[in-house]
Amino acid sequence: MADFVAHWYFHIPNFVLAALVYTLIGRLILGIFVPESWDNYIWRAFRRLTDPPIAAVAFVTPQVMPRVVVMLFTVLWLSVARVALAVGLNAVGLLPPSAAV
Repeated sequence: MADFVAHWYFHIPNFVLAALVYTLIGRLILGIFVPESWDNYIWRAFRRLTDPPIAAVAFVTPQVMPRVVVMLFTVLWLSVARVALAVGLNAVGLLPPSAAV
């Protein structure tokens, strides 16, 4: 617990980015089996959590791309953000020892 408190600036953003990536992957997989307008509470939670990052990526992605491709690019960019967080903190010497690159 002391490591988490001492390095909160790494752990919290890393956790949030990881949760978004895995929620997007879950939405992609579940989306194969259910319609987009499904009114299940899990599906609504997936959509509510992942719609903002998808909208941000859709803003810079050509409109010709299908929604599933934009979702895959969202997973990619969030993963790149996690790596950039670790590399950036490592460059300035702030990366926790347990997460060393």
